[in-house]
Amino acid sequence: MSSARVDYIAPWWTFWLHEFPHVNLRFQPLDQTFKPQDENYQQSLIFLGCVAAAGLGVNLLCLAIYLSCLCCCRKDEEEEESKKSNSCCVTWAAVAAGLICCVAVGVGFYGNSETNDGVYQLTYSLYNANHTLAGVDSLVTGTVGGMQSGLNEHLSRLGEIFAARGDFVQTLQFMQQMSDNIIKQLLGLPDWEKAKVDLAAIADQTAHVEYYRWLTYLLILILDLVICLAACLGLAKQSRWLLTAMMVCGVLTLILSWASLGADVATAVGTSDFCVAPDKFLMNQTKDVISSDIVHYYLYCSQTLPNPFQQSLTVFQRSLTTMQIQIQGLLQFAVPLFPTAERDLLSIQNLLNNSEASLHQLTALLDCRGLNKDYLDALIGVCYDGVEGLLYLCLFSLLAACAFSVMLCAIPRAWRQIANRDRDYDDIDDGDPFNPQSRRMASHHSHQGNMHSFCSYSSSIGSQTSLQPPTQAVTNAPLSEYMNQSALFGGNPRYENVPLIGRGSPPPSLYSQPYRNRYSPTMRATYLSMTEDQIRHFGEDFRA
Repeated sequence: MSSARVDYIAPWWTFWLHEFPHVNLRFQPLDQTFKPQDENYQQSLIFLGCVAAAGLGVNLLCLAIYLSCLCCCRKDEEEEESKKSNSCCVTWAAVAAGLICCVAVGVGFYGNSETNDGVYQLTYSLYNANHTLAGVDSLVTGTVGGMQSGLNEHLSRLGEIFAARGDFVQTLQFMQQMSDNIIKQLLGLPDWEKAKVDLAAIADQTAHVEYYRWLTYLLILILDLVICLAACLGLAKQSRWLLTAMMVCGVLTLILSWASLGADVATAVGTSDFCVAPDKFLMNQTKDVISSDIVHYYLYCSQTLPNPFQQSLTVFQRSLTTMQIQIQGLLQFAVPLFPTAERDLLSIQNLLNNSEASLHQLTALLDCRGLNKDYLDALIGVCYDGVEGLLYLCLFSLLAACAFSVMLCAIPRAWRQIANRDRDYDDIDDGDPFNPQSRRMASHHSHQGNMHSFCSYSSSIGSQTSLQPPTQAVTNAPLSEYMNQSALFGGNPRYENVPLIGRGSPPPSLYSQPYRNRYSPTMRATYLSMTEDQIRHFGEDFRA
């Protein structure tokens, strides 16, 4: 099998992240070696989070300056072109914020899934390695226990039976020496119990933290999407309370995006520091538990490297073979003389057979290929899927911050446009006959007397006959008169939905500011073309 250095090559993004400056909180440059227990190294990762916090401060400062300029530098909102320009600007800003938010959520879902897959592969490999080490420990413990208790008990009983035969007693003593030799070789193996417990604890803690990390990001993604959709709904409905609520939520989400960016960057840089040189870190961590030769054997797993367990396993195998030969001889020559010894000899033979099976399993478990595969799978899961997912989550945080920044710029403009629209509506004079409320009041007082229709006069202004007052009340005017009125005003929907039937006059002044843009040029020309006699004929109803 080829070495682990050939099978595992750190991806380029880990080298890129590894080159990030490592500076402690006192702004002192540090070594880029992965040392999670070192206080200065921890400060260097916290410093990266502080950089994200500084980015948040700059973002909020820019938004504050923009909102201050928007409030202080007011333009003339009554100009039609300015209104169209502002409305177009708000629309495109909302579209851009919505698209960026949707892209950010998609990137976030992918990054969250990739990170979860990488951490799952890491924990799966750790559990597999823990299972292997637990199997080795179980086989060693079982074999040593069988040799120390079961074999010694049978040999002691056989010693009593063969007391009259010195050659048989000598054979039993030789077997006892072989048993002690096997126990010595097994106890010389590394103590896997401590390493096994550490792996299990790391796997459990990692799985626990990953579950809450994945769930937190899932809620953040859903929250971003809901806020974005609610903001778009508020812009479409022109709801000021909804826009205000979404602006507050947008600020909170902006802070959350920058905070998640700092955490992701710090985690990605720290993980990349490990991925660049993982073997160095592991050898430093295990130097007090396992010898460096054994760790080197499992990390690189090369055919050129000697197996550190080969000598112990060879002695184990030879001792078992010797003991089995001795038991076969005793069964052949001692049982005919001492029939009561057959049961103990068969029990010893069964124990040796079980020990041989344990030897084969132990040889397979101690082979470097199994643990090295788990090691490589864990590295690929963390350094490829895990770090890649963290980079996508960083991109999600940046896109979300951009989207909500644009949204926070668009909402105040939309809020002002809605407020200006409502203020213009409130500024309409109650005496304006084109005001819906004034029309209702005119209809209420129509029973007090018949009024002349200005529209009827306008439709017949070119005739040579004198104008006569209509004989019907204005409120019962036929539909054809309203259609004549629509034709008078050019069929413009802006004016034909303002019924003049039943009106005694246009507003107090055709040129006053609230009504200057509310009447068509045809209406003003028709009114101004009236002669003094015609005005006196209709009375003072048409005077401005």
